[in-house]
Amino acid sequence: MVEFTRRNLMETSVAAALGASVAGEASGQEEDGDTPGAPMVRDGTLERFAWTALGAEVTGPEVTRSGTLFFSVQHPSRANPAPFNKGSIGYVKGYDFTAGSEVGTVGIPKTNEQQGRVKVGSGEFTVLAQEGDNIGGGHDLGYPVTPDGLPVSELEGSRYGNFGYNPDCNRFVRTNEAETRGYLFTNFEQSPGDVSRIPIQRTGGGEWRADMENARNLSDSESLREQGGTRINCYGDVSPWNTYLSAEEEYSHPRTAGKAKVSDFTEGEGPNERGAAQFYNRPNPTGIAEAVSEYYGEDAWYPQGTFALAGLELQAYYLGADVVGQGDDATPIESPYPNPYRYGYIVDFRGSDTEEPEAVKYYCMGRAAWECPDVQADERTVYLSSDGADKGFYKFVADEAIPSYDDPMDVEGTLYAAKVTNAEAAADRPPAEADLELEWLALGHATNGEVAEWVAAYDDVDQVDYLAHAETDWREDLETAIEEADREVVESGNADYVSDEEILEWAELWSEDPESTVADRGRPELRKVPFLETRAAAKEVGATVEFRKSEGIDSKDGAGPGDYVYLGLSEVNAGLSDDTGDVRLDRVDGGLVYRAELEADYDISTLEPVIVGPDATDTADVANGALVNVDNLFVMNDGRVLCCEDADQFGRSYPNDCLYVYTPDDAGEGEDEDETEGEDDE
Repeated sequence: MVEFTRRNLMETSVAAALGASVAGEASGQEEDGDTPGAPMVRDGTLERFAWTALGAEVTGPEVTRSGTLFFSVQHPSRANPAPFNKGSIGYVKGYDFTAGSEVGTVGIPKTNEQQGRVKVGSGEFTVLAQEGDNIGGGHDLGYPVTPDGLPVSELEGSRYGNFGYNPDCNRFVRTNEAETRGYLFTNFEQSPGDVSRIPIQRTGGGEWRADMENARNLSDSESLREQGGTRINCYGDVSPWNTYLSAEEEYSHPRTAGKAKVSDFTEGEGPNERGAAQFYNRPNPTGIAEAVSEYYGEDAWYPQGTFALAGLELQAYYLGADVVGQGDDATPIESPYPNPYRYGYIVDFRGSDTEEPEAVKYYCMGRAAWECPDVQADERTVYLSSDGADKGFYKFVADEAIPSYDDPMDVEGTLYAAKVTNAEAAADRPPAEADLELEWLALGHATNGEVAEWVAAYDDVDQVDYLAHAETDWREDLETAIEEADREVVESGNADYVSDEEILEWAELWSEDPESTVADRGRPELRKVPFLETRAAAKEVGATVEFRKSEGIDSKDGAGPGDYVYLGLSEVNAGLSDDTGDVRLDRVDGGLVYRAELEADYDISTLEPVIVGPDATDTADVANGALVNVDNLFVMNDGRVLCCEDADQFGRSYPNDCLYVYTPDDAGEGEDEDETEGEDDE
């Protein structure tokens, strides 16, 4: 099997290693100059607490009230010694990240033996569970099954990674105040997606025990399967109302490639640069990139997000579709087939600490490649970062506190997209020296139930419908029918989904009066547009859709005015560093971390850089000690920030990803004493 890395994933249309960059977007070392202030750490210190095993990312950091740090070992090299050759969920034994605790540090892994293992600065990394472990009901950890109980891993079809191999987010939902008992929720980045729930308990000796017999894959739950299941579950959070929130990183949501807008498309003047979403119901969907290259030659483009169309066949089988042949024997998959508008949301597992959590998708928060939600203490304001190239930054504000709605379908609010307003002042400056000022554009207002109804209208679309775009009957000549359908979709769009015309009509109404996104101006059916086609809608009305790999986002529990929201961008290149658009920063392939101060109404208006990674051309003496390609972020309640890497090696002398601790100069100031005490459980 091909060994996938961040670098070669950029050169393919299928992703098999998660957390890597979006295909087609180069971050070539040869193009990266010496940018002032790269690397940089502002108003604090950065210390390396851990490195992970070769080939793996550090993902899913979680710190409990008792100070235990959990994290995952995602897609490690199979050549590592056991147990570090499998996707793993573990914790740091013998050290507690309590408020103000001294951070033990590690050096750099120099030998093959060191590089093949997980190393932490204090304590010992201990594995709790691994991919494929036996769990309750005769199932395997991270392995979804069909309605008949057959593991989808046994069926043919393109893969978005190996099942169970890509554990990401971990979040602990307590069942006692001391947080020594509860459920550990873990995301798995794959398709079909999965979220596991493992009962865990801390013993009197400080060890954690996992009850695998009562662990379960929530992909099996009826409430989730009824909604189409999930895809590519990435990072997440625990809500202020103590439920687990899982983010779907639906990379294949772009309907246009790169910076192209629907309004840029013309008839008869060359091919329109469609994105992956327009080919969602194509037979052999991941084949569209090769097909476009063959059809259009030097005018070809990469349909952005194509690699994330992998796994759709298995998603259909998970839903109950009849299994069809693959390759030369392929025939179209008929309904039930995945509805693209059912993926790319924040999923709330209501009753996370009950026997049967109820999965609820917040359709009203918009659809994207969500890395993570950050719900504020007002229980109304949610900040949302979307991973990949040329993506937006979003906010949802509910009319009332979200848990106050008895029925989650009644949750109602406004979806916003950020626009950078100081483009000229920030242009061509090093990221370390350029704050970004934000204005929030209101895209639309709806209830969760309304958007759910708009989504359901596309449930019966399947691969046979895609072939209806062709003149040739696919039963007589499938190959010709697929090409004819492809060309028609490129030229006119996929008639099975929201149309170009609907997006343009919505944008025209918005431009005449932004309040048209709320008020009925004679076209109420257009209200669906910003919720189902969030990125395309944001582009059309001038929001900044240039953010590059907008990764983890977090703030401490109960954060209020004066506290910070932290946002990591894994890379500063592509749309962020070219010569067009709202953002034209100097290039830093190592990425950066912004912080934004919460204002009185839980708004944020300025992104201030506090950590900047190295240039790709920096040598080992510079790059070895810098944060490279930040991914997940976790803000501890004393103000320290755990920063995980999904790193390209660049100039480093070692290939391993690391976990750093950023300690702001004011960390711990004003922190409330935790009055809750509790004994460990025997």
